[in-house]
Amino acid sequence: MTTSNSTTATAASGEAPRTRRSRGLARRMAPLLLTGGLCLGSLTATGAAQAEQAGTGIVDSTRHGGRTLALTFDDGPNPTDTPQLLKVLRKHHVKAVFCLWGEHVKEHPELVRAIVAGGHTLCNHTMRHEDLSSWTPEQIRADLARTNAEIHRAAPGVRIPYFRAPYGSWGQSPDVAHSLGMQPLGWRLAIGDWEPPGTDELVRRIEEGITPGSVVLLHDGGGDRSQTVAAVDRIVPELSSRGWRFERPARRA
Repeated sequence: MTTSNSTTATAASGEAPRTRRSRGLARRMAPLLLTGGLCLGSLTATGAAQAEQAGTGIVDSTRHGGRTLALTFDDGPNPTDTPQLLKVLRKHHVKAVFCLWGEHVKEHPELVRAIVAGGHTLCNHTMRHEDLSSWTPEQIRADLARTNAEIHRAAPGVRIPYFRAPYGSWGQSPDVAHSLGMQPLGWRLAIGDWEPPGTDELVRRIEEGITPGSVVLLHDGGGDRSQTVAAVDRIVPELSSRGWRFERPARRA
């Protein structure tokens, strides 16, 4: 701020109290402005740090390997099955990754908040679950940014560390996701629960299909997922009794 000669003259002619108040306000505002600048800088640094931590390779393993697996759920939130799944995960003390379909987020923001409140991790799964294989980077970026915006509208400030391409049709999306600070998230085992074969069959596919460090693809949205919820309720204690642990996916491929 500059001080003109006219301001000095006005102060001399009887306006000194106003000038002192202005100076006092400036002194009081300075720490707030400094704090605001530091906060903005911190947010910018956080975004940059997330982009550095994420990689362009597609992660399909857990953070620590060994007898561990990561449960990931696509296409929600679903007002019928997502709340039931959250109850099952809470009962068994398991944290999972939820890959959110943007339009469903927009329709059911309260479920996004419930997922976050449960301590689970979020993943961007695009706005409309479309095949990205032929999309340009600009189109992909616009879609992913819009999906993140919807998630943040539902749960302000929440981290979205992962991105998963619908159908596994990645195209140029891994590079775009990385530039937005998200790690591309794949899987080692998909149990085919999008065509429900029965709870017993889903349990069998998990038991026989898992390998140490697997990221497992399941669904809590996109249709009736009650069989998936029931299978998770059965398989978690069973595998835990065999020494398996449930953890999150790795942050780099």
